[in-house]
This record gives sequence, structure tokens and C-alpha cells, in this order.
Amino acid sequence: MKHTLARLLRRGTKGDQVADSTPEASAATATAKATAAEPRTRFGAWLGRPMTSFHLIIAIAALLTTLGLIMVLSASGVRSYDDDGSAWVIFGRQVLWTIVGLFACYLALRLPVRFMRRLAFSGFAATIAMLVLVLIPGIGKEANGSRGWFVIAGFSMQPSELTKIAFAIWGAHLLAARRMERASLREMLIPLVPAAVIALALIVAQPDLGQTVSMSIILLGLLWYAGLPLRVFLSSLFAAIVAGAILAVSAGYRSDRVRSWLDPGQDPQDSGYQARQAKYALANGGIFGDGLGQGTAKWNYLPNAHNDFIFAIIGEELGLVGALGLLGLFGLFAYTGMRIARRSADPFLRLLTATTTLWVIGQSFINVGYVIGLLPVTGIQLPLISAGGTSTATTLLMIGMMANAARHEPEAVAALRAGRDDRMTRILRLPLPEPYSPTRVEALRDRLRSKPQPAKPQRAAKQKPSGGRAARSARPPAVDRRGTGAGHHVGGQRYTGQRHGHGRRALEGQRHG
Repeated sequence: MKHTLARLLRRGTKGDQVADSTPEASAATATAKATAAEPRTRFGAWLGRPMTSFHLIIAIAALLTTLGLIMVLSASGVRSYDDDGSAWVIFGRQVLWTIVGLFACYLALRLPVRFMRRLAFSGFAATIAMLVLVLIPGIGKEANGSRGWFVIAGFSMQPSELTKIAFAIWGAHLLAARRMERASLREMLIPLVPAAVIALALIVAQPDLGQTVSMSIILLGLLWYAGLPLRVFLSSLFAAIVAGAILAVSAGYRSDRVRSWLDPGQDPQDSGYQARQAKYALANGGIFGDGLGQGTAKWNYLPNAHNDFIFAIIGEELGLVGALGLLGLFGLFAYTGMRIARRSADPFLRLLTATTTLWVIGQSFINVGYVIGLLPVTGIQLPLISAGGTSTATTLLMIGMMANAARHEPEAVAALRAGRDDRMTRILRLPLPEPYSPTRVEALRDRLRSKPQPAKPQRAAKQKPSGGRAARSARPPAVDRRGTGAGHHVGGQRYTGQRHGHGRRALEGQRHG
């Protein structure tokens, strides 16, 4: 009986194996595996779609821009009525600059990547010339102790905002063209750092501490994401902090801000008045706020309520819930920017997207930090929220470049070029993105660096003709130890080409994950 049952079990197992070997069974097995590999939730499936990054960045930009216009209208009405006799003047200017920014965003979406890189250096040189012109009396206008504005037909424009964009694009192009995963330290620092020092010196001459800090964030972001050695990056960061501290105490009004930050009760009616009123506005808002348009701090209690301190008005009118919602939007922006940078195949777009994300989030952190009292007042605006025409337009331009990078993700390129329908692409009438291919210079440099170098032949030891003495004096050839020491010197030259051990830093593009 036992033998009969064993035979039946063997026959059943063999029958199952034969049945599984049929095409229908194979297809069923493959379908089961694919179903198991699919995301278990709809949200996970949506995140895995090719165009998710593009839709996310467009949606976040739309929400931030809309919220910014609403809060500028609410916070600027009293100031606008006092200055111009109408509650709509500041809001009208912000709307016009937002339209300019949306047009620039659309152009950046349609701009080919190669064309963008081709104009990178000339654009940066043009902005440097503008920084020089704005310092000339009669051409540049002075406002709030800083000569950093062009005024044309009643509209003011800040060239330092354009300089930040041009420097970010040119820096990303420069570092990507030199293939930073194999570049030496000198290739990373020159000519990027000298050009940044020139731009920073011109901005400091205005003087404008906020733009100086923003420019420094872009420079450090480029170097960090390009793979700067950690010790050099930390020393550069320390030098930037020391320089910022020196600038903060070099002028009278800036040193007063620092002292009022260190001791808020020292002068509550003068240097500490603005920060104190911002805290009062946040406290009055409570959990759910007083209601949109119902705040009292904007009634000439809080200076610059529509600009630098608009986050205090958001906290007062929308409460803690609204403030946390705004911070959540910026957090989602950070996630989307790093997602695009991580998924990009083009090193230029990877560097540009990561640096732009760091720049926007860094400015947001500094603005919210000094409004709630964690940092001294620097005058940095809240991106897309504060009233500032040039800042809003330039931020929208950079977001357009990030959206362009999202459409150039490999999966997005494959889906769009395969004919997959995307409603947003169809509405905006965007051209098909081109797949990434290295430029001729990059490909040639990669081939030259990957070409194996011939090994140096060892010199044979000279043998003397004498018999026994030659045998005793025969020694192994002398080894030149000059190139094997800790200093990596070969023949008096510094050797930097083959540092592949543990000390090697992460490659460019691997800091976004």
C-alpha cells in the first residue's frame, strides 16, 4: 500500500511539471511574478510612472505661486494704499512679474539642453557686466542701503538674481563637461571659484548680504554635488561662514541685527522691533489662524510684511496648520528636485537640478529661520511667496529648467518618444525630448582617460665581467621609492590620477539618493 501511494505521488508531481511546461502555464507563472513585482498601492504605482516627476514639479510650482499671490494681496494692501493711494499696486506688480516668470518657465521647458549649455558662459559674462553697471551712480538705484537695482519704466530689476541663475547654469555645464567623477581638485576649483569670487565681490560692493549668502549656497552646492573632497568642502564651508560673519558685523545696521538676535530684549523698539513683531504675529495666529485677510500685523505693525516677513503673516492668518502646510510644500519640492536629479542621465541636468533644489530650500530655511527667531535677519526672501518681482521670475525660470530635466529622464524620454499620450505635454505643446548622448569633447576625454597606459620596463642590473666577484656583487635592481610614498610624487610632480582606494569620494550624482 505504501509503495502504491508513493508511485501515485511521483506521477502527480511529474504531471504538474509537464503541465507547467506548457505555454499557458508559463504565461500564468510570468503573470503571477509580474503581479508580485508590481507596487501594492496605487500611490506606489503612480510614483513609478515615467512622467510623475514632471507632474509633481509643475503641480508644486502652481500651488506655491498661487499661495504667494494670495498672501501678497493680503499682506500688501495697507502698505500699497499708504504709498500709492490704491491697495492693488504692489499686487499688480507681482502679478505682472509672475506672468513674466511663467513665460520664462515655458521657454525653459522648450529650450534644448545643448543650446542651454552653449549659452552658459556668455550669459554669465553678461550678468557680470550688469553687476558692474549697477554700481555706477546714475545707472543703478539705491534702496534700503544697497545700490543693486535697475529701474526701467517704474519696474525695478535686481541683476544679482540673474547672476545666480547664470552662475548655476555655467557652473553645472563646466563641471559636467569635465566629467567630475574623474576630475582632479584643480579642475573642480578653477575657473569656477575665481569666477564666483568676482561675482561675490561685486555683490558685496552693493552691499547685499542676502544675495551674497544665496550665491554662496549655489557655489557650495555645485562643489558638493560634483564630488569635492570632504576636507576641502568643510574648509570652504568654514571660510564662507567666517566671511558671512565678518560681513554681518561690518556695517552698522547689520551688526545691530546680530546684536538684537543675540539679545532680543536689548532694543525692542529699534533694531529688535521687526523680529519682535514677527513673533507676536505668529503667536496671534494660534493653531488655525485669524482667517485670510484678517491679520493685524500688516497694519503698519510689522515692517516689510509683504516681503521678507510674509511667513509671519501666513502664520497669523492661516495659523500653525497653514504654516506647516507651506513647509510641507517646500519639503515636497525638495523630494521632487532630488528625485529628478537622481533619475537624470545627463550629468549637467543632474548637477543643475540638485543645486537649484538646494538653493530654493536653503533660501526658504533661512527666511523661515529668521522670522521665527532662529537666525539673524538677512533679508532673504521666501521663494515664490514673498513680494519680489525679479526673485519670483528667476525662481520660475529655474523651475522650468527642473521640469525640462524631468522630461529628460530616461524613462520619460522612452515613453514620450514611443508615442505615449501625456495630457500636460499635449496642452503645453512641448517638443519631444532628446535622449542623452555625451558631447564629442566628453566622449573624447573619456576615451583618453580610459586608455590603458603602457607599463614602464624594468632596467636590468648591469653584470660585471669578473667571475666570483661578479657573483658576489650581483644584487637585485634598485627600486625607485620616490613614487611610492605617502605624498604621491613621481619625478617631482604631484600624482593625482589614480586615487581609487577608500579615500576616494562618491562620484558626481551619487549624493542625491
